[in-house]
Amino acid sequence: MNQPELAEGDVLTRRYLLQERIATGGMSVIWRAFDQSLQRTVAIKVLDGALDGDNPGRELIRREARATARLIHPDAIEVYDYGETVTPRGRLAAYVVMRLLEGRSLADRLSEGPLPWAEATAIAARLALVLAAAHERGIVHRDVTPENVLLASDGAKLLDFGIAVFAGEADDELVADFGTPPYVAPERLKELPAAPAVDVYSLGVLLYEMLTGVPPYPETTWEGIEAARREGPPPSPDSVPGLPPEIAALCRQCLSPDPTVRPSAREVAEALMPGETGREPGWLKWAAGVAGVLALGVLLWQQPTLAPAGVAAETLPTPAAHATQRTGEAAESTPRATDRARPILNPDRTGEPEPDRDTGSADAGDDGDNDGGGSGADPDPDPTPGTRPQPSPTGKKPGATRTLAPLPLASPVSSGSVEEEAAAFVALLDSGAGSGEITSLAVQDLRTLVQNMIANNDPSAVGNIRIKLNDRLREGALTPGLKSKLDAALDRVKAAFDARGT
Repeated sequence: MNQPELAEGDVLTRRYLLQERIATGGMSVIWRAFDQSLQRTVAIKVLDGALDGDNPGRELIRREARATARLIHPDAIEVYDYGETVTPRGRLAAYVVMRLLEGRSLADRLSEGPLPWAEATAIAARLALVLAAAHERGIVHRDVTPENVLLASDGAKLLDFGIAVFAGEADDELVADFGTPPYVAPERLKELPAAPAVDVYSLGVLLYEMLTGVPPYPETTWEGIEAARREGPPPSPDSVPGLPPEIAALCRQCLSPDPTVRPSAREVAEALMPGETGREPGWLKWAAGVAGVLALGVLLWQQPTLAPAGVAAETLPTPAAHATQRTGEAAESTPRATDRARPILNPDRTGEPEPDRDTGSADAGDDGDNDGGGSGADPDPDPTPGTRPQPSPTGKKPGATRTLAPLPLASPVSSGSVEEEAAAFVALLDSGAGSGEITSLAVQDLRTLVQNMIANNDPSAVGNIRIKLNDRLREGALTPGLKSKLDAALDRVKAAFDARGT
């Protein structure tokens, strides 16, 4: 590495005051800095090396700035500025100014061992949403690794689009040799044009590593990876204690050497965390604990068989439907044929693609004004959010819908477990999204905080969720009426924690 050209106290372009060096990479240094014009703290990535023909970093950092600027998503790094300037020591330097995110890297977290599977799937779902938004704008990240995932207080963030390209582009000499071998899809070694499937493979590697503590192919060279793929059995996280087989099957699909077999990033997100995408969850139940005590609330995934259009499907009472099943209406779902590979969410039906349900508009371009970062309008909610179509074991017309009594929203006294009250809170979010009382982006952030609270058995998270509610109300992302109901539901979550004595 060259002798440092910048030091604390230096000012770039008479605007950015460098305060602290926070990271050093192969070609760049990241600084915490203060934007003296807009009076805010930012992160600045500065190319480490001279801007000459022998340094590919200049073009790479410019590509990163342009690609990231096209992607507007709450879980992707946000770019504010790009430029080239003369340093106080007389050298020309390229830099990109970004939003400063606080947290720890996923690589740092993985050094402590595997994650609980509920936490691992929540992180993978958040990353899948970011990748889906990028892919819908034609961007392929190509460097989805633990080092490029930041675990912030409000969820996982995807960083470093330094070797991103647009779908269909071939590798050029700048980026052909870049990438971390265990996370690189097999087709990249064949110099095929960039495609979103390479990111889904990397996401599968991340999911496998979070579940087991090691990547599926831990070899560190291209040759070693290729030999392991040829000679060893396909990797699968089936041995992870308590892991639902549906998630193991989805992970195997993402790791398929055939890119046409892998699901899309959007399909991965819908499979792992359907509610985050604005769709009604397809399968959801809460795990029971050990020795007669409810354990930490973790989501066990269960894929339904969709009922034909016009036929009522029996709706079973579940915690997730606690606050929304009021009318006893039957749920409807219409299968749609597709010729794409779909996530295999039912291990007994691995020989056929899963049907999908129409979710409306998929993408509205690059204006960035939508909440989800990947679609111009939120998908239309199902007629009865919070309900789950169930298969009829006899093939006959299912019976009438069962309903649950409404919760006394004004009472802070909890009569249910922490998991049940948290599920009721989430169901209120889903119901509010369907009625337009809360934005899908606000629902996404709040659902993640609730899931982390349950996964970590953390009663102190109630206060953080309440702060988020106040922020969303102030921003206009949440109506006062729904805010009052959510506050009351949150009171019951706290009361349930207190009753449990945690």
